Amino acid sequence: MVQKVKSIWIEGELVAWDDAKIHVLTHSLHYGLGAFEGVRAYKRGDGTTAIFRLHDHLDRLFDTCRLVMIEPRFTHDQVAEACQALLRDNAMDEAYLRPVVYVGDGAMGVLAPDNPIRTMIIAWKWGAYLGRDAVELGIRAKISSWARHHVHVSLAKGKIMGQYTNSTMAKREAKMGHYDEAILLDVNGYVAEGSGENLFIVKKGRLITPPLSASILAGITRDTILAIAREEGIPVAEEMISRDQLYLADESFFTGTAAEVTPIREVDDRKIGPGTVGPVTKRLQDRYFGIVKGTDESHPEWLTRL
Repeated sequence: MVQKVKSIWIEGELVAWDDAKIHVLTHSLHYGLGAFEGVRAYKRGDGTTAIFRLHDHLDRLFDTCRLVMIEPRFTHDQVAEACQALLRDNAMDEAYLRPVVYVGDGAMGVLAPDNPIRTMIIAWKWGAYLGRDAVELGIRAKISSWARHHVHVSLAKGKIMGQYTNSTMAKREAKMGHYDEAILLDVNGYVAEGSGENLFIVKKGRLITPPLSASILAGITRDTILAIAREEGIPVAEEMISRDQLYLADESFFTGTAAEVTPIREVDDRKIGPGTVGPVTKRLQDRYFGIVKGTDESHPEWLTRL
């Protein structure tokens, strides 16, 4: 349950939470055309608040808008300033931010080229996305019967509203089977990603994740972990991963703004390695959390300080 805060930013204004409404004929509600992002603000070890990789997230938001051919009436910088203003107005030192660009009400039907393009930003408190103990103990995952979108069918690099129906179905299937998360394969049977996360494996000390040419989202946290791994001297490869490679991995973990760095201890009732958080995963977790909410100042360019 999302806990109500004071305000939501809509179309350039801070609006009271209970007054933040959209029309039932909002085009994106019916047809799923729209762009969104997930961004985290953390309270750091020195007591200050910083939004992690805000501008990279907004670059992706505007890239998604470009992919689906909608034009926000606000600029990148205006949305960045609005994210900060929203946190200040709600007196939030930590939050999950959800910028959304959507097609408003007006004409109906699949094509509504003259409907207004609207922008809003919501902030709420969000703890461990995959469960209270997930980051420390790892999770159980299931290979989904639902495949990840093919690159010839959808725009895999876009964070597009309607594309997440597929992820929702995969997540529901996994939870109904008493697993924590789903893993989607692509249409050729290679590992793609979770329902809302990128995926990594570790084999013989080597860190492997599917390449950006695969049907995966270009995750900001994924990119962060690749950068950290290289700094730590961990061998890194971006290559296709088969299901049996995943089963036989020494370690595996999910990455994402919501999921952060969450170990996978089991897939399809098979333990990954010894079924505990592995040393490479732990090392990368420690660096990641040190940067986003600790005292690690090695990447000031990733932090937008309030």
